[in-house]
Amino acid sequence: MNANLESTVDTIIVGGGQAGLALGYFLAQEGRTFLILDQNGRPGEAWRQRWDSLRLFTPAKYDGLPGAPFPGDHLAFPTKDQLADYLEDYVRRFDLPFVPNVLVDQINRVGDVFTVAAGDRSWRCNNVVIATGGHHLPKKPQFAGDLDSEILQLHSEDYRNPGQLKDGPVLVVGLGNSGAEIALEVGKSHATQLAGRPSGEMPMRHGRTAARFALPMVRFLGLHVLNLNTPIGRKAAPGFKSMAAPLIRTKTKDLVAAGVHLVPRLAGVSEGRPVLDDGSRVEASNVIWCTGYHEDYSWVKLPVFDALGEPQQTRGVAHDVPGVYFIGQEFLFAAASATLPGVTRDARYLASRLAERNPGRATEPVLKQNAAGQAASENV
Repeated sequence: MNANLESTVDTIIVGGGQAGLALGYFLAQEGRTFLILDQNGRPGEAWRQRWDSLRLFTPAKYDGLPGAPFPGDHLAFPTKDQLADYLEDYVRRFDLPFVPNVLVDQINRVGDVFTVAAGDRSWRCNNVVIATGGHHLPKKPQFAGDLDSEILQLHSEDYRNPGQLKDGPVLVVGLGNSGAEIALEVGKSHATQLAGRPSGEMPMRHGRTAARFALPMVRFLGLHVLNLNTPIGRKAAPGFKSMAAPLIRTKTKDLVAAGVHLVPRLAGVSEGRPVLDDGSRVEASNVIWCTGYHEDYSWVKLPVFDALGEPQQTRGVAHDVPGVYFIGQEFLFAAASATLPGVTRDARYLASRLAERNPGRATEPVLKQNAAGQAASENV
């Protein structure tokens, strides 16, 4: 036996974000042996590492995981730190087996058993769930390396607040939700240009009124209309991941009113300076890349991907390798699959498929109970 083998369990979940924790809740209800491995030091840390002013687009009434409604004002939009604290409390409340500081670098299969390796540590399991999402590597255009070395470059992953920036103008690249919100913030202290075009804008004003009347309809569409069980959902799914989300909270008119200058898309670099589609050159001391992420599954050494590196799966169940599952990815089953409102249904479904594959059950559920002595009700 490998001297560094930590344990053998029924299921290992790689990724301790909201998707992995929601699945952990249902596995705990079934009394199954499992571990949740996460690269961060504590639950919710991935949210804490995002920019300081970030708030969720969904109201608190839709942000809770199964068994634990999100606390506080149900029409408020939680901050990223409030969500991180909630996730940390969720692990504590239900005593989920969360293993921190584990960066998984390989998943292999030997016979019917999977080996999950992280440096000199490894675990064996009958099932493995990839709950990291597909977006790991910050994406920047190749010509970013041609910018003058005096220009400070940050990806949105590394941006925290305007205090990181140098004196002088800012060019934000990418007019999606991240780009719009960051540009609006840095525009208060720096002359700011925002390059790109939005894919669309939510027609109503985001806020408490929308949380009461409009967002329930959006949620319904994202869960029950745009999914793989409907013709319109199946038609929308292939292009969904490549389609930029419409602007939700910050609209183009908000940016213009705040003094942010909207400019064409970035085309390249000339003499160390950004050049736009119209041929004009931008003088900037800072460039913030709000250009998304690449998918990276190179650490999953299993034949579960197509020629483009996309998981071959249906509702999170891998096609060709029994015992491999995915959760938390864009349009795993529905448009809402990668969001807090969508992970509970996907987690419940995967837990049922895991139970079919491994029908044995512990005598008593290991789910930690609440103060009232009864398991809390599930979200739908």
